[in-house]
Amino acid sequence: MTDPIRPTDDEARALARDLISSARFAALGVTDPETRTPMVSRVSVVPGPDGLPLSLVSDLAFHATALKADPACALLLGEPGPKGDPLTHPRLSLQASARFIRHGEAGHAALAAHYLTLQPKAKLYIGFADFSLLRFEIRRGLLNGGFGKAFVLTPEDLAA
Repeated sequence: MTDPIRPTDDEARALARDLISSARFAALGVTDPETRTPMVSRVSVVPGPDGLPLSLVSDLAFHATALKADPACALLLGEPGPKGDPLTHPRLSLQASARFIRHGEAGHAALAAHYLTLQPKAKLYIGFADFSLLRFEIRRGLLNGGFGKAFVLTPEDLAA
């Protein structure tokens, strides 16, 4: 059988970075700590200063509880266009570990200011005590650029 994964090239890296930089929400996959089964939530995201996804999450959210029990997670970025088969549109799956950055921790204020430049409506709740920023420490990316365009990417391939 022919390997469907193509060698990673600059075009694939650019497409993956574009999917990250243009995303304002993502599907976040976590593991339910009680049942040990997968669960998916929609979360807001922005590209962080390093070019990798950054999110804001409330402690009240199920996915926050799950990530505190097991920080291993996955993000899916990219949306189908208005026409055509949804499977022909590019998407990026990221395997990651989530790290909470709480109010008062080093770097929180700068990251919060950065987040608000791209998600200004979050100003209404970013200061609430139950909200933290989430940095995703990427382990690897799986880019599907459309039919026949599959790539495996490293964290270095994805960073700005």
